[in-house]
Amino acid sequence: MSDKQGMETSLHRDLKKLYASPGAQLEVALGNYRIDVVCGDLLVEIQHGPLSAIRDKVRALVEHHPVVVVKPIVVRKLLVRRSRRGGRVLARRLSPKRGQILDLFGEMVYFTRVFPHPRLTLEVPMVDIEEWRCPGHGRRRRWRAGDFEVEDQKLLSVREVCRLRTAADLGRLVRCPLPDVFHTGHLAESLGVDRWVAQRIAYCLRKTGAFRQMGKTGNARLYEFAAFDGGRKECA
Repeated sequence: MSDKQGMETSLHRDLKKLYASPGAQLEVALGNYRIDVVCGDLLVEIQHGPLSAIRDKVRALVEHHPVVVVKPIVVRKLLVRRSRRGGRVLARRLSPKRGQILDLFGEMVYFTRVFPHPRLTLEVPMVDIEEWRCPGHGRRRRWRAGDFEVEDQKLLSVREVCRLRTAADLGRLVRCPLPDVFHTGHLAESLGVDRWVAQRIAYCLRKTGAFRQMGKTGNARLYEFAAFDGGRKECA
């Protein structure tokens, strides 16, 4: 049985090419799964969708193989609007939304039962893409707000890649001025995010072992960073 669904985007194909070293195989069947890139014993999974969709698959694969999960974050998106699928280009504009590395924690909430693992590496390319859109909902000619379908996504550039192997690597994504013992209010203020975002980050870091809970003050949990020896987050 195949675990792949839907049409493959150009973005997915481009990322597979980037991770396919000489001699690598693409789209290899392995038991009940199909693997994007196989380099010897190393398995590479490209996942632009939710990490939760491949959580069980990755948990099964790391039992016997080293696995790299590639989870791109879109920093800059150029929207290309067409008259119809395959039709002429009507307009181009930049999306006001900009991705950042902290967006990863929205996915890690569902991945903490897998990461960290000694045979798992999570790579996060920060990318710029084009998103090609055409009329949706029956392909009406007139455009309305939200009335479109995504025809394709194309890779423009890779700004940097963050490689995460350990809880310490994940914790270093949120290194910012904090008291020795802090709560999510401190974290939210220091990172410049909403409190609920800080709570999600703290949940992920507590579950992976990067944060230790140190009791409570009122209803707020108190945390400190766990002590780790060596290791650094790699960005290339």
